[in-house]
Amino acid sequence: MATANNEFFEALSALEKERGLPEDYLIEKIKTAIVIAVKKDYEVEDDNVVVDIDPELGAFRASLLRDIVEEVENPHTQVSLEDAQKVRKSYKVGQRLVTPLKTKEFGRIAAQTAKHVIRQGLREGERNLQCSEMQSRAHELIVATVVSIDPERGNVVLDLGKGGTAVLPRNEQVPGETFTEGQTVQVYVVDVLATDRGPRVTISRTHPGLVKRMFELEVPEIYDGTV
Repeated sequence: MATANNEFFEALSALEKERGLPEDYLIEKIKTAIVIAVKKDYEVEDDNVVVDIDPELGAFRASLLRDIVEEVENPHTQVSLEDAQKVRKSYKVGQRLVTPLKTKEFGRIAAQTAKHVIRQGLREGERNLQCSEMQSRAHELIVATVVSIDPERGNVVLDLGKGGTAVLPRNEQVPGETFTEGQTVQVYVVDVLATDRGPRVTISRTHPGLVKRMFELEVPEIYDGTV
């Protein structure tokens, strides 16, 4: 049965606004979480679970599918023709019996599993968005904020906004320049590498590309190719 759950969909909308994650991405992750929860609680496989989430109607449905057979060998994935016909007389061997499930039937462990997968999916989504954001800015100038400074090594940690953070090594700094926490600086994005922990961004204040981009900003004709 479809279950109306306004709080569920309000939470989805809030996550989309707060974290910038698309609703359809979140729904897919939540579907995966529910499938895993059902599999664990009912000892079945992916093929035995159907999850449908309809944000427009504000409802979601989870169902267990079992093969209708003459002789049951696995009660988790099969049901006898006799039992199936108690639900619907027209059922035949070879068809599948659809049994709607209620979320509360998944149990505490299954619910914890779902929450874990959702959290993991959200982190993955944020990393993917960060990577996309920074990859679109590769070989460009960006404004970053100084977060911390290593007085021994001279490295500076910068906040890149949605792109996360990156380290500006001493050898990529202009000789003699100093930084203070909270200061905003322009840096050149040399390279962006996607990793399991998010984008690894290489930045510089001495790269030739930085000078080129600064000239382009000052002289628009250079940027558009007029000169």
